[in-house]
Amino acid sequence: MPKRVLTGRVVSDKMDKTITVLVERRIMHPLYKKFIRRSKKYAAHDENNVCVEGDVVRIEECAPISKRKTWVVTERNGAALAAETPAG
Repeated sequence: MPKRVLTGRVVSDKMDKTITVLVERRIMHPLYKKFIRRSKKYAAHDENNVCVEGDVVRIEECAPISKRKTWVVTERNGAALAAETPAG
């Protein structure tokens, strides 16, 4: 089964090796047919603490790292992170 990949904006980088990513999506209202925004925050693993507030990042689903952290940063502002490639 493929892993889910989401794109969002970093809203917090105060934690060590963890960032909070706000992912927004647009859905059409079923009755009024107007587009509305829905957003959700995800805690993502940032191994080298390279992401800062305001960055646009791509996160990928992974095995649980902690209680609420099940996402890992794969790309930052369009540049792939070298830390994600497994050594071997």
